[in-house]
Amino acid sequence: MDLHPRALRLGTGPLWLEVLTSGASVRRLVLDSGDGPVDVVLGHADPATYVGGGGYLGATVGRFTNRLAGGRTVLDGVPVTVPPNDGPNALHGGPEGFDAREWRVLEEGDTHVALALTSPDGDQGLPGTVRARVDYDVTDDEVTVTHHATTDRPTYLGLTNHAYFRLDGEGAGDVLDHTLEVAAGSYTPVRADLVPTGTVEPVDGTPFDLRRPRRIGDVLAEPSEQLAHGGGLDHNLVLDGAGMRCAARLVAPSGRWLEVHTDRPALQVYTGAHFDGTLTGIGGRPYGRCAGVALETQGFPDAPNHPGFPDAVLRPGEVFTAVTRWRLGAG
Repeated sequence: MDLHPRALRLGTGPLWLEVLTSGASVRRLVLDSGDGPVDVVLGHADPATYVGGGGYLGATVGRFTNRLAGGRTVLDGVPVTVPPNDGPNALHGGPEGFDAREWRVLEEGDTHVALALTSPDGDQGLPGTVRARVDYDVTDDEVTVTHHATTDRPTYLGLTNHAYFRLDGEGAGDVLDHTLEVAAGSYTPVRADLVPTGTVEPVDGTPFDLRRPRRIGDVLAEPSEQLAHGGGLDHNLVLDGAGMRCAARLVAPSGRWLEVHTDRPALQVYTGAHFDGTLTGIGGRPYGRCAGVALETQGFPDAPNHPGFPDAVLRPGEVFTAVTRWRLGAG
């Protein structure tokens, strides 16, 4: 295996990013808003760490995003089993998901790159040969991430990017003083193992009511069994509306801000409870608890096991397409 993934730099203005072929991962996202360049995503210090899976930092995850209860489901009457890698459950496609693969470069330019991956029939227990593609496009203030996939047999599929954001610089502390706003009037409660119970509940009166900007530290301080399950936020929020719209806005104490726009139905908000200081970031500093917040655009977790959740089946002749846009600025 090549222990030196290729690094691709995109962007010619105040905003640029570095994408690695390992996991089609975003390792750096640098914004210069007039006060010097600041890297606003978490990344490993050594690019070789991404080979074979880098803990999802900035990675493209799939075939199926988020959790699958017991790693088991049924598709068109046929049992499907994905190897567990999160206790008894499968997470982000299993132990050798798309984040752990080397993607090939299809197209490359100053502000655009396209990477592709072929996932064979039976990969991680899922049927069908899947051909996946991710495009990254950069302007002076936006990054657009577009996922495509096709299959030759019915399969379950969901792709997203798993970047962690800290808008005042990676490794320089936590995100507790960032404010977060999410356009979501409901959420999917979880069991203790973070698998959805199958219900969709209103956010009113819960820590998940982020329809107005709230300091993340204040949200995490609320007494809540749901927050205890995830050691903080690790929940699927059901976005209002449909089509391309603004799903979330994150603002740092400095005034730097990020908007997440998407055409997906939901957003996983994860405040990084697992970071414990053992991972060294790209700037040479350790990542402690809540070092970054992941804002993962997605379908519903464990959707194959809940008929009331949005369908996650991709069939031959269909094209899975998902668009996420990160808009960044300051002041």
